[in-house]
Amino acid sequence: MSDTATELIQAARALRNAVDTLHFAPPISHVYNPLDYAWDVHQQYLQRYAQGRKRVVFVGMNPGPFGMAQTGVPFGEVAAVRDWLGLHGHVGQPRTTNPQRPVQGFACTRSEVSGQRLWGLFAARFGTPAAFFAEHFVANYCPLVFLEGGRNITPDKLPAAEQRPLLAACDAHLQTLVHTLQPQWVIGVGVWAEKRARSALQGQADGLRFGRVLHPSPASPLANRGWADAATQELVAQGVWQAG
Repeated sequence: MSDTATELIQAARALRNAVDTLHFAPPISHVYNPLDYAWDVHQQYLQRYAQGRKRVVFVGMNPGPFGMAQTGVPFGEVAAVRDWLGLHGHVGQPRTTNPQRPVQGFACTRSEVSGQRLWGLFAARFGTPAAFFAEHFVANYCPLVFLEGGRNITPDKLPAAEQRPLLAACDAHLQTLVHTLQPQWVIGVGVWAEKRARSALQGQADGLRFGRVLHPSPASPLANRGWADAATQELVAQGVWQAG
């Protein structure tokens, strides 16, 4: 295992432990931390794909209920993780499970559309995980899932007093990740992820460049009109990818 993978496993453990000490008040009813109950698969992801420096790091917001919440992998739609990334392993249970949002691991039959679109684009463009991860990596800024009953709540909707310690822990992890992988580009998947990356990393690395792609969520009308083409055009226009 490379030094970069070892360092990021240590950093993920530190992030896991830091966010486990935080408390979130109602209306948040449940908080899932996949770095706890799906650690086996997350560690495999880092061991296999965080090898060496990367040119581009994609940063998402936080886990989706049918993606990383089930598999422990960023944007971790079950089929993409199992069939393209070739990862599988034990997935346990959150400390308190919401019956409206059960964790079924690789037995989950719901598809995380954002993950299906993101990994689908990378598979179509690069063919193999080895070709993609030779220069790229995918991470989430925040590792936690927030639920209000059966409704998914994104971290930007939390009260400011609850956001502050969470953002501090996530900023520190992202700084370590970028220091370790030394990318040229950090690309936010969506507006909020780009904003957080810029805030956390400004002045951290000379020459680091920031960009953004449209979030692949089905809640976005633009994403539903051909997300892969739109994201590719954005990355080409910013100079992250070459045309063709």
